[in-house]
Amino acid sequence: MAHTVSRRSVLAGAVAGAVTGTAWPGAASAAQRSADAEVTAVTGVTVIDAADGTRRDQNVLVRDGRIMDVGHLHRVPVPRGARVVTGHGKFLIPGLADMHTHATEIDPTDPEMYVVNGVTTTRQMSSSEAVRGWRREIEAGARLGPRWTVGSAIVDGSPSLWEGLGAPYVSVADAAQARTAVRRQRKAGADFIKTYTRLSRGSFHAIAAESRRLGIPFAGHVPDLVPVTEASNAGLASIEHLFEFWYDTSRDEERLRREIARVRVDGGDYAGWMTKTHPLEYAAARTYDPGKARRVFERLARNGTRVTPTLTVHRTADVPQDVAHDDPRFRYVSADTLAYWQWTTENIYLKGRTARESEERRELFGLRGMLAGALAEAGVPLMTGTDLGTSYLLPGFGLHDELELLVQAGLSPAQALRAATLEPARFLGHSDAGTIARGNVADLVLLEADPLRDIRNTTRINSVFVRGRLIDSDGRRRMLAEIEAVADRPVTGDIPAAAGCACHGGRLRG
Repeated sequence: MAHTVSRRSVLAGAVAGAVTGTAWPGAASAAQRSADAEVTAVTGVTVIDAADGTRRDQNVLVRDGRIMDVGHLHRVPVPRGARVVTGHGKFLIPGLADMHTHATEIDPTDPEMYVVNGVTTTRQMSSSEAVRGWRREIEAGARLGPRWTVGSAIVDGSPSLWEGLGAPYVSVADAAQARTAVRRQRKAGADFIKTYTRLSRGSFHAIAAESRRLGIPFAGHVPDLVPVTEASNAGLASIEHLFEFWYDTSRDEERLRREIARVRVDGGDYAGWMTKTHPLEYAAARTYDPGKARRVFERLARNGTRVTPTLTVHRTADVPQDVAHDDPRFRYVSADTLAYWQWTTENIYLKGRTARESEERRELFGLRGMLAGALAEAGVPLMTGTDLGTSYLLPGFGLHDELELLVQAGLSPAQALRAATLEPARFLGHSDAGTIARGNVADLVLLEADPLRDIRNTTRINSVFVRGRLIDSDGRRRMLAEIEAVADRPVTGDIPAAAGCACHGGRLRG
């Protein structure tokens, strides 16, 4: 469901205009196309990627959107006339990826907010005409933004948790409807099929079979009635969030699955689903069996099933009372977005929650960190994702929060960076991305400090290359200032009646 808000036209006149005055204009003018043909050299930098580790004293040459060469400064000379970016004392990493987003049009600055934070790849986990429009503008050179993969409408069971909540969804009651939904979503242009929570077991397997037949990936939630290993064996490309793992890894799995099968939720009652399933999820987490977990994780690793833990959104859902409402980064979003976040917190996460449930959810969030660390230790390939569109999650900024949470969960900084670079590139079939190598797309982030010493150093961004186009430190400051100015401007058109995350969404006040 696409909604148009006037901020989009405001952005076109403000952010794009401001970016034109920076080192990397939003529109590809004749002068910029000429500049693209020239070489930009990052000199004497320490290069870090998941394939080759740490390489010191490197020169990295960029031309025509690609890495022309990379190597020791004594081997790779800087061509005469090249634009030089001094990398001495700095660290160069591949562009980052947010593999779980639900961008909306409440604020239309998502593309710019991503790249100014070094996020050059994103995966939209639900259908979005807005994002498809942004993608066309980005590919045409009319604005800056990441490479975007866009999924189908949510394919959920019947009744669907999404009835009346505004997100694009398809409700399927049986296998035949499920197969039809796959065909229609593929024809509509989806890059992959998004599965959801209330699918029946038969419908889920019909989606798997039809997706294989048509050659389109399917990814998303593991439905309540489908074991994680069964979903992995069926070909689910990536598992989103850490909800369903507890049942497969519980000593009490058989009883808990009988209880899950008895849960009934009315259409659109997302808060009711969270309330009814919480005691079961909590009981499963408290009966975690490391031996069972090891076997489950080994299966996922053998199958190559990716997991996107989205610890950022689990924090928002489990302990919303801990989320700071005065984060200075919130100046980059509008009052409308802040109001939506508050509504969702009150009406989805905290609705009907008792003090006891709050205590249990705090414990559960800690256990989710343990689970993410155990998955990584077992060799399950992880990917970073934030669930943008959920309360208090910001485009680009949230990806750095996710990296920090993954390291707190037990991943090394190198493992966390791999989850944000190489694994997403491999998953998406981008053989020319995710590492810093000759011929690869020049999506790069220049940092002021070593992220392997402290993962929070990924926020200390000096410059960003987006497909070879440089946003230097002055350009970043100007872009952020313009995004803030756009967020401050009053809306002159309609605000969406319902918008937000297509995983844990809600309705804006009318």
